[in-house]
Amino acid sequence: MSSNSPEWVDPNAAMLYNFIMDSRKTIENIVTDRERALYNTVCADITGCTFAGEADGESALKECRDIRVRGCAFSLRYPLWHVKDFTAEDCVMDVNARAAVWYSERGRFSRCKLGGIKVFRECADIAAEDCEISSFESGWHCRGITLTNCRVLSEYLLLGSSDIRIAGCALDGKYPLQYVNNAVIENSAINFKDALWHAKDVTVKNCELKGEYLGWYSENLTLENCLIEGTQPLCYCKGLKLINCRMKDCDLAFELSEVEADIAGEILSVRSPLSGTIVCDGVGEIVRDVTGYECNGKIVVRGK
Repeated sequence: MSSNSPEWVDPNAAMLYNFIMDSRKTIENIVTDRERALYNTVCADITGCTFAGEADGESALKECRDIRVRGCAFSLRYPLWHVKDFTAEDCVMDVNARAAVWYSERGRFSRCKLGGIKVFRECADIAAEDCEISSFESGWHCRGITLTNCRVLSEYLLLGSSDIRIAGCALDGKYPLQYVNNAVIENSAINFKDALWHAKDVTVKNCELKGEYLGWYSENLTLENCLIEGTQPLCYCKGLKLINCRMKDCDLAFELSEVEADIAGEILSVRSPLSGTIVCDGVGEIVRDVTGYECNGKIVVRGK
């Protein structure tokens, strides 16, 4: 057994592992624009290949399983549909690789550039690390998405997705993380308009959040050690918690929200929180102009 093989307790498992590894196919340095060029390829290393050309054949790696893709370039539509148990390293999918990864499971992307529209859709257990992603409508209706040290530009990032982990990322786009469920976001910067709307069971730690109308209609959203910047954040929320957060240029915050908040520094203005307590170092204005609701939220200024 090679030094890179796992340590198996069951000798039969070891024999099976070695048989699989010895039987792996190697596909190198091909250039093709053929339809379904490597359809249903199983147990293969695909290296240095280019999928591009005038024939415009789509679905290059459709229905593949147990593949390792390295240093490949994709410039055709739908390259990775219904693919399971795969890795992609140092690959490029340009703007012509539309809808690149759909209905796929258990995939890992490393140091890739993903530039086609709708790069992920209805996938499960997909991880991307050290990747550049520029993809309108990326990551819709997925489950088990992990983004680590990625730069992402996407208009509706991860719409309706669940079981999300994001760390060390820069996210830019108007409407990220809407209708997401069960997410942890750490050490990241998010620039947006309408981020985290209708989000449920989401924790955000050590992040910078810059934009308008953050987190409206969310449920069980927790922000810890975050910098929040922009107008009218965190309105109509249920179960909202802020722990040691700072707010910059935040006016008319917390309208009709159920909120428990500890804010370091001043808030420009607070409007009619529904319930809970907001503790801060200062508030420019408390606005109570919402009618038709029993608004009992408290604003407590430290030292007063």
